[in-house]
Amino acid sequence: MRTIANITDDLRSDILAGVFPPGDRLVELHLSERYAVGRASVRSALVELATEGLVDRAANRGATVRRISIVEAIQITEARAALESLIARHAARHAAAAECAELDGIVARMRTTVAANDASTYSLLNSTLHRRLREISRHAVADSLVENLRNRSAHHQYRLASMPGRSAESVEQHASIVAAVVAHDEEAAAAAMHDHLMSVIDALSQWDNPVWG
Repeated sequence: MRTIANITDDLRSDILAGVFPPGDRLVELHLSERYAVGRASVRSALVELATEGLVDRAANRGATVRRISIVEAIQITEARAALESLIARHAARHAAAAECAELDGIVARMRTTVAANDASTYSLLNSTLHRRLREISRHAVADSLVENLRNRSAHHQYRLASMPGRSAESVEQHASIVAAVVAHDEEAAAAAMHDHLMSVIDALSQWDNPVWG
């Protein structure tokens, strides 16, 4: 029997994958049919995702996939900068030889996608690298907080990667982070991560649209 946690995970994954884009109505009956569960389970999943900032719920209006304003996106990235700098520091402290080799491999693949102008794959590799840094850091609290923040702003990642010249700039920033982690230089890793996320804020500040989606 599927649990509410299963339904929540499935719906979260579909939202992050763009199956339900920002502003989409999340109709309980349709979701119940899609996930083959009762409406009560769907309602519980929507409540959980609302607490995560992925869904908006309003009385008599149902639920929608939450839109994120540029102001909020910048604030999310500022919070990530503080937490992910800590994660980079801990990753530099704890990274084992095999993990260092894996990080180098991800950066190499990112360079390949930049050369091929493959923004979609680059965006996926970007997410993979940040996730592996969180896991390598062994900092469970920061990992959980950052995952939530990244999920809330997930819809902007492909758009960022698609900006002219952005991926080429971004891959060098990620290479600097990884080089510091591989060298076990905690200060340099933290600084490189902070600089990278400040550049994300600069990119977001250039966008004219008040909301994503």
